[in-house]
Amino acid sequence: MIISVYDGNIQYEGFGIGLAGVQGLGVGADWGRVLPGARSLSHRHDETEMFVIVQGRGELVVEGVRHPVAPGSLALFEPFESHVLENSGDTELVFLTQYWRDADRALVSARSADRLGFGERPVFVCSPPPTPNGDLHLGHLSGPYLGADAYVRFQRMNGVEAWHVTGSDDYQSYVQAAARDENRETAVTAAHYSAEIADTLALMDIRVDQYTVPHRDEAYRDGLRAYFSRLVDSGVVAPRAGEALFDSETGEYLYEVDVSGTCPTCASTTGGNMCEGCGEPNTVIDLTGAVSALSAAEPRRGPITRYALPLHEFHETVVDHHRHGRVPARLRELAARVFDRPALDLPVSHPASWGTEPAEKHEGTEGQVIWAWVELSYGFLQGIQALGGRLGRDWRVAEPDQDWKIVHFLGYDNAFYHSVLAPVLYKAAFPEWAPDIDYHVNEFYLLEGSKFSTSRRHAIWGKEILGPDSVDAVRFFLSSTRPEGDQTNFASAEYDTLVRGTLVGTWQKWLNDLGERLGERYDGVAPDAGNWTPEHSAFLGTLGVRLSALTSALSPDGFSLRRAAAELNGLVEDAVRFSRQESPLAATRWSDDNRTVIALELAAARLLAHGAAPLMPRFAARLGKALGLGIPAHWPRTVELLPPGSQVDLAGTVFFAPPAPGAVPGSASAASTRS
Repeated sequence: MIISVYDGNIQYEGFGIGLAGVQGLGVGADWGRVLPGARSLSHRHDETEMFVIVQGRGELVVEGVRHPVAPGSLALFEPFESHVLENSGDTELVFLTQYWRDADRALVSARSADRLGFGERPVFVCSPPPTPNGDLHLGHLSGPYLGADAYVRFQRMNGVEAWHVTGSDDYQSYVQAAARDENRETAVTAAHYSAEIADTLALMDIRVDQYTVPHRDEAYRDGLRAYFSRLVDSGVVAPRAGEALFDSETGEYLYEVDVSGTCPTCASTTGGNMCEGCGEPNTVIDLTGAVSALSAAEPRRGPITRYALPLHEFHETVVDHHRHGRVPARLRELAARVFDRPALDLPVSHPASWGTEPAEKHEGTEGQVIWAWVELSYGFLQGIQALGGRLGRDWRVAEPDQDWKIVHFLGYDNAFYHSVLAPVLYKAAFPEWAPDIDYHVNEFYLLEGSKFSTSRRHAIWGKEILGPDSVDAVRFFLSSTRPEGDQTNFASAEYDTLVRGTLVGTWQKWLNDLGERLGERYDGVAPDAGNWTPEHSAFLGTLGVRLSALTSALSPDGFSLRRAAAELNGLVEDAVRFSRQESPLAATRWSDDNRTVIALELAAARLLAHGAAPLMPRFAARLGKALGLGIPAHWPRTVELLPPGSQVDLAGTVFFAPPAPGAVPGSASAASTRS
């Protein structure tokens, strides 16, 4: 017999709360204590775990969903479910926890569609607002925008309320520089390129549910001022005296686009305020060999008062935030480097004539505007509010809801702003809100082995290659070569080979051939399966494996368009091999066996139509209609045969077209877009 009594004697700290071990139960066990107003740290583990509440009241937050608990409440957590226990009462919350490893259960949970789903929570998928100083090229499209679009399409096929939120980043200093170069007003430049960007996204079949254009919306600017006032009222953001760089000839304040130098962290050449190489911010005065873009004179230092944020004080805020959602190791490592600095007072306002001035006017900050990267954190919340207004949903910037699931797609060069700065600002503005944010990050996409560059006329712009006959091929190639975890490359010859050899020469050839065989033997009507051989059942199993792998590649935890594209191509190659393997019996009297072959190939085509929908929506719709299914709208849970008697029109259907000569340009003349 074992008797253990909780006596308040805490033996150690774990996951942010007090624990006392219970021995001899055959599984891990502890008494746990959460003090009034406190909470455990969000965490996941491979063990199955059970809580029994014995004293106090509070809430369990499991995968972002809240559940009230009181004495007598029991909760069982599956492996990998995130969970937090909060004490909302005025006495200690005491519980008994037991936990144990079950390898089979852990594997099932790792693959569970229910665990990976979002239930009835609204999901806001945010891609960085592109800077309207130029149109979008393939480097931009390959990363956040294609990723966010495919993510939303997959979630909607699974019944999730998901929306794509972005806009144009109007108040970036780069817009003002582009206007200066093009000799026109900044607002005109912003409006022009914002419209061009929206058009390119539409050409790419990237559906945006909320596209915000800030400079045309006074309510947006009023909301931004109110948000900044929250930061000031919190005491976190305050005017601070410091030094800045100024152009020695014009006297103008230098930051971002108007200054460059050597990064103080990685020693690579960088612009002001952010190094694209190492991802770390700079304060401009810490650049080595700073050069002004406004004159040839060496910049001078001078005193200045700006609103600033003592970022170094918020290490634990960021660590706690990174425990909560999906945060790739690359981003957590970046945060660790940033917080290794002894201090970082980050200016969050800058002297400029383009932007939104704070509501507060502190001595010395006159003529300054709210930094565009502070505005970024507000802009996503404002986009959610604007979307809610159109949908009749009460989503408000001033009251962000704990039920919201936010998913960020971003390039690594913007990682600091999204995954470090924004969580700190949210904590200051909304202390009671613990934002549940997943991050999906991509690296730079190269063109013919070199970085996309306007100055060297080295870019392929979206409008140069996108059209009704090419959009699916472009989306598939960009998915296949998407820079996930490492830099990847667009090569014109490889794109041409993929379209001609893979999409036209393999996918379309197989589908057309299947249609011809169906027409010759079954008058274009799907037959019922007949006799099944071991090879047939093995192929059905292979299709099931492909479905499982494809689902995993598009699910939140392991989202990867590169893996998804590879699985789709693997599915077609499996079907082609199976068809070739079974073809010797096609003209014999083994008709029952042959019916099963055709039925299984049609099942593969059906799976391809549904599986391709997030990546290649036009192809998926065309294939679905050719199979008599209509546009695929739901994600398959299993491999299904096409209903016998379905009218099929695959023979002669054109799904892809080979690129016309000169259809893949290698240069462009439009301005670059920083996003």
